[in-house]
Amino acid sequence: MRRGAPGGRGRYRRGERGSGTVLALAAIGVVLIVLVGGLALASAVVATHRARAAVDLAALAAATAVQGGATTAQACARAAAVTVANDARPSACSVSVDGSARVVVTAPVGLVLPGFGAPRARATARAGPAPSE
Repeated sequence: MRRGAPGGRGRYRRGERGSGTVLALAAIGVVLIVLVGGLALASAVVATHRARAAVDLAALAAATAVQGGATTAQACARAAAVTVANDARPSACSVSVDGSARVVVTAPVGLVLPGFGAPRARATARAGPAPSE
């Protein structure tokens, strides 16, 4: 004899047994997917901040080197060293005739999800004298 709610209502049906387990597993699955997605997003944001910080410092280093009389190659080498010291990778570097430096860097995203490849955050900065109008 099975027990139900008082008054005979809410008797268990054979087809509904275990449905709570399935719903609980589905809820846990959804929570895990949202958690992993949130971690991936947070990792991308951190990589973007790291790339922006590295490119700002690298552009300042290159512009300072140019103002001190360094060649384009020397200024870009200094920018590359600063970029690597900040856990990023230099992508491009150029020096304008006005003495300003433009640097592009990328930084790896820490958490890589299967099927999305290895994303990288990219940032660009310019440092030097104010552009003439």
